[in-house]
Amino acid sequence: MKYPVTVYGDPLLRKKAKEIDKDDPNLKEIIENMWETMYYSDGVGLAAPQVGKSIRLFVIDASSGADEEPELEGFKKVFINPEIIDTDGEEWIMNEGCLSLPEIREDVSRPDEVTIRYFDENFEEHEETYRGFAGRVIQHEYDHLEGVLFIDHLSPLRKRLLKGKLQNIAKGKVIPHYRIKVP
Repeated sequence: MKYPVTVYGDPLLRKKAKEIDKDDPNLKEIIENMWETMYYSDGVGLAAPQVGKSIRLFVIDASSGADEEPELEGFKKVFINPEIIDTDGEEWIMNEGCLSLPEIREDVSRPDEVTIRYFDENFEEHEETYRGFAGRVIQHEYDHLEGVLFIDHLSPLRKRLLKGKLQNIAKGKVIPHYRIKVP
């Protein structure tokens, strides 16, 4: 089932998400629906708050970046109850977008490397370090679990310049090709 994507203006996107109990009977179905929603929406990652669920879960399929970073071939992962342990490396800028902020793309600076501890869909624990595109997508999706949007990394001036677009998103005055849930 494809979920509608929760968009800017919904208070849920600004809340810190709650940990998931490994015995949650709905978890498998939620994960399957998130994959379906992400692929339908042409996303690379999707966090549970973006589909109206305030739980610590995100999915990523960064294999589309394998042309530039061959190690991303087959990179498809589920992150449950993740915790960023460390970020390191030089900050670098990349143009980011977000399904919850349709029609907005901006240059965002993030550290090159992230070390994260998480559980996979089988509740097996992992601690791994990622760089480049995978590291960036992980940081972007993790931010959603903390109630942070990529626009929060922009300068105050840049945010002011986006005010009209953000208001339009909150009012549903955007037409993405996927279903959205307007606040």
